[in-house]
Amino acid sequence: MAMTKFDTRRISQRTAFSFLGLAALITVTPVFFIIIYTIVQGGGAISWDFLSQFPSQAGRAGGILPAIIGTFYLMLGTLVFALPIGVLAGIYLTEYARDNWLTRLINLAIVNLAGVPSIVFGLFGLSVFVLVFDFGLSLLSASLTLAAQALAMVVTTSREAILAVPREYREGSLAIGVTKWQTVRHIVLPQAFPGIITGAVLAISRAAGETAPILVVGAAFLLPGLPQSPFDQFMALPYHLYTVAAHVPNMPKETVWGVALVLLVVVLSFDVLASVIRIKTRQRK
Repeated sequence: MAMTKFDTRRISQRTAFSFLGLAALITVTPVFFIIIYTIVQGGGAISWDFLSQFPSQAGRAGGILPAIIGTFYLMLGTLVFALPIGVLAGIYLTEYARDNWLTRLINLAIVNLAGVPSIVFGLFGLSVFVLVFDFGLSLLSASLTLAAQALAMVVTTSREAILAVPREYREGSLAIGVTKWQTVRHIVLPQAFPGIITGAVLAISRAAGETAPILVVGAAFLLPGLPQSPFDQFMALPYHLYTVAAHVPNMPKETVWGVALVLLVVVLSFDVLASVIRIKTRQRK
C-alpha cells in the first residue's frame, strides 16, 4: 500500500524529533556525569566542620568557611555593580536609542564584550581598578572586574526581557497621557522584571565559578580572618580549588573534590533559582 503525504510527513517529523532528542541526550549526559562523579568523589568530605571551620595546614585540614563567605561577598558585589548599569543600558537601547551608527557601535561592543577571555578581564581589573583607581588587591577590585565581565549578559537579557513586553502596553499607557519614563518605570519594567532578574542570576552564577579574573585582583589562598571591608583581600571557592588541586603537595583527593562539590552546589543553586523565577513568571502570566 503506497504511503500518503500525511504518512511521509509523520515519518519525517518522528525522525526529526528522534535526532533532536538524541542531540539533547548527548548534551545533557556529560553534565549529569560530572555532577554524579563530583558527588561520589567529594561527598565524603562534606561535614559541618568542613563547611564551618577555617583551613589549616595549607588547606589539607580544617574547612573552607572563608572561601564560601568570600564567594558570596564577591557575588553580591558583582550584582550590585552590574545589575543597575546593565538594566539602564538595556532600557536605553530598547526604549530610547535610535537606529544609528552609535547604537550599532554599542551593540557591537556588547557582543564583543561577551567574547572577551576571562583572563583579559583580570588584566583589565588589575590595570584599572587596582593600579589606576588605587583600590588595591581587594574585594572591591574583584567585584568590579567580575561586574565588567557580567555586564554583557545582563544588558542582553535585560534587552530581551524588555522587548518581550507587548507593545500594546506602551501604546495604551501613552494614549492616556502618561510620559515615556513613567510608562517605562510603571508598565514596562514590572513586566520585564522577572526576565531581568533571571538573566542577572545566571550572570552571577557564571561569575561565581570564575578563577582567572580574580586571580590577579585580590583573591588569596589562606587568610587569618574574614574580610572586614571592601578593601580587604578575600578567599574564594574557585581560586581555593585551583590552588589545592594544582599547588599543594600531598593534598587529599577527597578534600579537593569536596571543594569542587561545594562550588558546584553554589553555582547550580543559582541556576535553579533562575529556573524557578522563570517558571513562576510563566505561570503567573
